[in-house]
Amino acid sequence: MNITYDDEHRIFRLEAGGMCYCMGLTGEEGILTHLYFGPAIGTEDIAYLSRAAEYPGIQGPEDRDRAGFLDALPAEMPGYGTGDFRSPAVIVRDGRGQCTVHPVYEGHRITDGKPVLSGLPATFAGEQEAKTLEITLTDPSAGVRLVLSYSVFDDLPVVTRSVVFINDSPEELTLTRLFSCSVDMDLTDARMLTLNGAWGREKKMQISPVVIGQQSVSSLRGVSSHQAHPFLGLLAPGASQDAGEVYGFSLVYSGNFLAQVERNANDLLRVQLGIHPLGFSCRVAPGECFTAPEAVMIYSDRGLTGMTHTCHALCREHLIRSRYLHRKRPVLINNWEATFFDFDLEKLLKIARRAKKEGLELLVMDDGWFGKRDDDNSSLGDWVVNEKKLPGGLKRLSDELAAIGMKFGIWVEPEMVSPDSDLYRAHPDWAFSVDGRTPCRARNQYVLDLTRKEVRDAIFDQLCAVLDSADIAYVKWDMNRALTDVASHGEGGENGGLFHRFILGTYDLQERLLARYPDLLLENCSSGGGRFDMGMLFYSPQIWTSDDTDAIERLAIQEGTALLYPLSTMGAHISVSPSQAVGRLVPMTTRGHVALAGTFGYELDIDHLPEADAALIPGQVALYHRFNDLIREGDYYRIFSAQEEQYHDSYIVVEKDRSRALMTWVQVLARPAARSVRVRIPGLDPDGKYRIGIADPAVRNDDGSGNFLHEGEVHAMRAFLDRPVSGRTLAGAGILIPVLRGDFRSMLLEFVREQA
Repeated sequence: MNITYDDEHRIFRLEAGGMCYCMGLTGEEGILTHLYFGPAIGTEDIAYLSRAAEYPGIQGPEDRDRAGFLDALPAEMPGYGTGDFRSPAVIVRDGRGQCTVHPVYEGHRITDGKPVLSGLPATFAGEQEAKTLEITLTDPSAGVRLVLSYSVFDDLPVVTRSVVFINDSPEELTLTRLFSCSVDMDLTDARMLTLNGAWGREKKMQISPVVIGQQSVSSLRGVSSHQAHPFLGLLAPGASQDAGEVYGFSLVYSGNFLAQVERNANDLLRVQLGIHPLGFSCRVAPGECFTAPEAVMIYSDRGLTGMTHTCHALCREHLIRSRYLHRKRPVLINNWEATFFDFDLEKLLKIARRAKKEGLELLVMDDGWFGKRDDDNSSLGDWVVNEKKLPGGLKRLSDELAAIGMKFGIWVEPEMVSPDSDLYRAHPDWAFSVDGRTPCRARNQYVLDLTRKEVRDAIFDQLCAVLDSADIAYVKWDMNRALTDVASHGEGGENGGLFHRFILGTYDLQERLLARYPDLLLENCSSGGGRFDMGMLFYSPQIWTSDDTDAIERLAIQEGTALLYPLSTMGAHISVSPSQAVGRLVPMTTRGHVALAGTFGYELDIDHLPEADAALIPGQVALYHRFNDLIREGDYYRIFSAQEEQYHDSYIVVEKDRSRALMTWVQVLARPAARSVRVRIPGLDPDGKYRIGIADPAVRNDDGSGNFLHEGEVHAMRAFLDRPVSGRTLAGAGILIPVLRGDFRSMLLEFVREQA
C-alpha cells in the first residue's frame, strides 16, 4: 500500500493490493478530478484522462464558458449550481436560500493508519496496516469546507472514503445533501448489480444494463431495509463470476441511503453513495461540522469472486470488532418457532434438556418473556421479566440452564415501544409522532425517539438491569418495523435530520452495551435481514439473515448475502418441515447442509420432530464442529446459482492454505432423462492431489427418512471418490454429479489434499 502526491503534475496516487486509484487537480483553481480506478499502472502523468484539454479555453475561475467544461469533468466532489448539471455530491443552503457550492483544493496531508469516525461505524486499521489521504476542499463564497478522507489497506484492492462538512461561514448553514462517495468513471456498456428483495426473500441478486439517465437502489424506511441494500456493483463488459473487472461500492451505514449510477450522453458514469437526501437536512452552526458515513470501493479483476474475497477480508480484518469473530459460536436452539409466545419455565427447560442431550449448547428465549406480553400487542419498552411465566426471574432460568449445561440468551427490541406499556403511559412523548396526527402502528408498536439522550439512557439502564440479573451470554437485538411519523418532541430537536440521528442513537446504544459487556455475543436482527449491513456488523459479529428459514429459499438469500459478507456473519438455522414461511417439504439433511453455511442452530421443538429427523441432529452438530473452522475462516467460491438456473445450487469453501475444502451441492429440482452435471472445482492447489469423500455420513445410510444416497447415485461417483485427483484436473475437467432421485436433495463433498 502507498499514497503519493506528484507535485509537478498535481496527481494523487493510492495503491494497494494490485489496485490503483488516481485523482488530479484541474485548472488554476484546483478542481479535484477523478482520473483512474483499476489495476496497478506506472507512475507516468495521466492528467490527460481528465479530458481538460478538450476545453482549451478553460484555464481559471474567471473564464466565462465554464458550464460545458464542468459538465464533462470527472469530478470527485461535484458541487451544485456552477455548471455541472449532473447529480451533485453536496448541496448547502444559506439563510437567503442560496444553494450554489463549488469546492476546490486548499491542501492535503498523508498519514499512517486510519482515523475513527466520531459516532459512526467505520473500518479500522493500525498505523502499519493502512495509510490515509486527507484532502481539504473549500468554497470561500459559500463558507464551506470539506475534508475528504481516503484510506487504503495492506494487500487489499480497496479504497474507503468519508467526508466531513465544516461550516466556515459566520451564519448557520443547512446541509441538504452530502454523499460519502462520488466517482466519475469511463465504463461503457457496464451492468449494474444490486441486491433487492422483500421480507423473507432478502438480497436477491439483480443485474441490469446501465442506460443513459439515472438508476438507483435506495431505502426511505429508516433502515437499510429488506427491499434494498446499501451496495451497488458495476460489471465491465465480459465480467462474470470468476473473470473480468468488477467494481463494488458499499456504504457502512444502516439508515436511509441512496446508491445510484448516472450515465450521461458521453457515456461517463457517475457513481454516488450516501445518506438519502430526501427528507434529510442538517443545520450546521458556524464552526461546527457534520460527518458523513464511510463508503467502501473495491476493485476486482477476478470477477465477482475477487470482489467477494476482498469484501470478506475487509470485514474480517478491518470492520468486525467482536472477540467472537474468529471463535466457533455455540450451537443454539431458539424457542420462537417451537412455542411462539406460549411458553413458561418448564417448557423452556424441557426444550433445553432435550437439546443438551443432542449436543446443543445455548438456549435463546425469544419474544414474550417480559412485561405482560402474551402476544405482540403489549409491553415493548417494559424490560422487566414476567414472573408468571418465569417464576424466580431470569436468574432462576439461567441457573437451571447452567445446571443442565446450557448457556442462556434472550431476545430484545429496544428501539420500539408498545402503546400498551408502562413506558408509553409514562412517556408518550418518547415515541416519534406528528402533532395532531394519530401515529401509524406497525406490528402494533411505535418507534422510540432515540435521538434523545434521556430516552437512550432509560433504555440502556433497563437493559443493564436485565443483563446484570442473570448469566446471559447472548442477546438477539431485533427491530421489527420501518420508521413513520418521524418527528421529535425533544427540546431543540431539528426534525430534518431525525432519520440519521435515530441511527446514530442506535449505534450509541449498542456501543455502550458492548463497552459494558465485552463478552456478550450480540446478534443483530431486523425482522430477519432488514438491517444486515456493514454498519451493524461493526457492532455484532453475526446478523439474522432472514426470518425465512426454508432451506430452498435460503439458497438465494444466502448467496446474495455471501456475495459481500463472510459466512460466519450469517445467522442460519434449521427449522421444521413443512416450513412456516412457504409450507415446503425439505429433507432434514438438506436443511442441515444449507444451515452449515452460517452460524448454525435450530428453530424448532425437537420433541415434535419426526423420529428420523431428530435422530440426525447429533450428526449435524458433529458436522458443524468438524467443519466450522473451515467455513468461518475459509475462502468462499460460488459454483452454481439456483437464481440463474433453477435446478442446482452449489458453493465451496476452501482453507486458506488450500489443504481442505467443503463443497455443498443442492439439487433443487429433479429432471427426467437428465445426464450428470459436470462441475469444475475452483480454489484448490493445482499441483496438489486431493481425495474426495462424502462428508456427511447420514447420506450414506438408509435411516428411513429418504435422505440417503442410493447405491446407484454413489456408484456414479466412484470414478473420483476416495482416490487422488489433482487440483488442476478438478479445476479443468471437474467431476460429475449424478442426478439425484427427488427434489431438494443435497450432499457435502470434502476435498483433502494429500501430503507431499
